[in-house]
Amino acid sequence: MKTLFNILTIGVIAATSLTSCQRDLTSLNDDPKHPSVLPSQNLLAMGQQQSSYYMFTGSVNFNNYRFFVQQWAETTYVDETNYNLVTRNQPRNHFNRMYVYSLNNYETAKKNLVSEANTASVKANKLASLEISEIFVWENVVDTFGDVPYSEAFKANEQVFSPKYDDAKTIYTSLLSRIDAAIATIDESSHGYIDGGDIVYGGDMTKWKHFANSIKLRLAINLADVDAALSKSAAESAIASGVIDSQDDSYVFNFDGGTFNNPIYDDLVASGRNDFVPSELVINTMNTNNDPRRETWFTTVGGNYVGGVFGKLNPFANYSHMSDFFLARNASANLLSYAEVLFLKAEAAARGYSVGGSAESFYNAAVTASMSENEVSAADTATYLSAHPYNASNWKKSIGTEAWVALFNRGFAAWNFSRRLDYPVFTNPTNSLLEGVPVRMPYSDQEYVLNGPNVKAAATKIGGDKAVTKLFWDVN
Repeated sequence: MKTLFNILTIGVIAATSLTSCQRDLTSLNDDPKHPSVLPSQNLLAMGQQQSSYYMFTGSVNFNNYRFFVQQWAETTYVDETNYNLVTRNQPRNHFNRMYVYSLNNYETAKKNLVSEANTASVKANKLASLEISEIFVWENVVDTFGDVPYSEAFKANEQVFSPKYDDAKTIYTSLLSRIDAAIATIDESSHGYIDGGDIVYGGDMTKWKHFANSIKLRLAINLADVDAALSKSAAESAIASGVIDSQDDSYVFNFDGGTFNNPIYDDLVASGRNDFVPSELVINTMNTNNDPRRETWFTTVGGNYVGGVFGKLNPFANYSHMSDFFLARNASANLLSYAEVLFLKAEAAARGYSVGGSAESFYNAAVTASMSENEVSAADTATYLSAHPYNASNWKKSIGTEAWVALFNRGFAAWNFSRRLDYPVFTNPTNSLLEGVPVRMPYSDQEYVLNGPNVKAAATKIGGDKAVTKLFWDVN
């Protein structure tokens, strides 16, 4: 991870020099050691680090996904588990991190790549890597907020300072087209960024292709209840082209544990605070199922696994805690995992799509992948599957609940399953500030100041800028 430190540090220095160079009236003060144009590799690395950190963070100041799916309970404050999204400006903070620190890096990198020296195949692969990275963030943004600035975003050079909000389904169809176009340019016999910029896949274009198709599969399955034909065709083509097919293929950001820490370590250890415990809903579900992943994930209290009450204060010493499996400085962020892809395949098969296997076979494979990833033996996995087999008569509950457990500590991925399948069933806390459990994040408060007419029009179109206003694909 020394490479990550060097690349990101160079990026910061270059960004600083860019500001100073803009103040120079002549070229006499140009510093050749501090480039005025950031290399695309640095921008890719910064985009990967920023998007991974802030999609994955457990900080109450940002995405709050783990509270939306009721995986964590609180010990010191109860604002977040009672869905206060105003005091800490979480919508603003997440919006800015995704647009300014993530998407903007990729957009700039694509422009800067044009003038960099590469062979044709390497340049095409690098551009595909940047495009797929950007699409991954766009998916997060649209599935968090709904309608968002898209077609007019990042057009300040064209004097567009108040971008319109695009229809979320229109963005979906655009992203699907962009994925297909990016994949078509990939040359798997060549490489992409092998010079340190690609922190996740190291320039392996087969892995990038599998990642792109897995994003496509996730988008396709989200469309299932609103556009069955498009959902089916996109899911089937993604799988036929090749999705993530092993844990080694998963989109995992590995933090170095030095300069760049696992955000959960920062939130729960480095902060010196003990603000979170696993929720009662998670622990009770796993206790009922005698789930062997508990030993890897949690500590015990008097030999028992005990979860905190969601929406209430829970004295830290009285409840199970997250283990070092999650809290290590260098623990990774698995943002699109092999297990998740298998659960998506199981759902596709349950919906009648032709995806190369049965819902039961993919369900079994998904549970097995999750167990393996979380240090559970093959014998214990077989025992678990025997006791908790796939239930074809209530497949939404079967897949939804198992995916929600398997995706513990991966709040965004779990949120997609719970919104789409309506399992598990969440109870709105007694003192909640909302009318129900959040199914989207409200728009940034800054948008009402800086882009008022457009954000107000978007709020009216979607039925109100509320956390309980469903996304276009969340129709059940």
